[in-house]
Amino acid sequence: MKVLNFGSLNIDSVYRVEHIVKPGETVSSKKVNLYPGGKGLNQSIALAKAGISVCQAGSIGKDGAMLLEFCREHGVDTRLIRSVAMQTGNAVIQVSDTGENSIVLFPGANFQNDTDYVKQVLNQFEAGDFLILQNEINCLREMIDLAYERGMKLVLNPSPMNRYILEADLRKITYFIMNEIEGYQITGRMEPEEILKEMSGRFPSSKIVLTLGEKGACYQEGERRAFQDSYKVKAVDTTAAGDTFTGYFLAAIIRGMKIEEALKCASKASSITVSRMGAAVSIPYWQEVFC
Repeated sequence: MKVLNFGSLNIDSVYRVEHIVKPGETVSSKKVNLYPGGKGLNQSIALAKAGISVCQAGSIGKDGAMLLEFCREHGVDTRLIRSVAMQTGNAVIQVSDTGENSIVLFPGANFQNDTDYVKQVLNQFEAGDFLILQNEINCLREMIDLAYERGMKLVLNPSPMNRYILEADLRKITYFIMNEIEGYQITGRMEPEEILKEMSGRFPSSKIVLTLGEKGACYQEGERRAFQDSYKVKAVDTTAAGDTFTGYFLAAIIRGMKIEEALKCASKASSITVSRMGAAVSIPYWQEVFC
């Protein structure tokens, strides 16, 4: 079984501020750093740090060499990443003293994928392999359809949520991993119980993981339900918390751990991430989670 993450690769400019800037307001940053990021890259790094062999696909510009180097340093297979003429995707991230963040994305090369490239990548995988997707790239609908035809297990983190998600045939998704906001945007329901009920009704063949921030996380598969409390820590930067959760949950599943153990593993890893600055650089290694 192989694991493919077809996702975004970004260069993050992270500004440390006292509070998130308001409309019409100008604030001074206490510090600025450049980090490798993008939900695709972050989730691949989480999987790799958790000891899972993962292949990353996606598009970068000529300015994206640092992303390739970072992935390789952490054991991510980068052979399927391609370089295009467009500038590498980037994000401007504000991180407040309370650890909250605000993010502005420029898709750049992440939206330069095409059907031929998607087919070239997927042709190297087969039934039973995992495909991990987020919504920071284009051709999402084509990826879902083509991977489903191949019999791959599809994992979707529907973030950021927009109309492109709803244009895809979401009945083909094996695992949804999402937060309450994304759950509301898909179902129109606000309460976690109602979100899970609606998702199960619409996608009865899918497994649903709903993260609830400080309130923990839920899992539902048919009539089966599991819950995990969050670990209480002082948040420094929440930027890659969700990506860490996704990567570690999948790593635990791939390792054959029970759902309850996978939720606990993902929650603990995520709590470590938010206690550190940065996105991918803040993600812990497996031995830190199980020290």
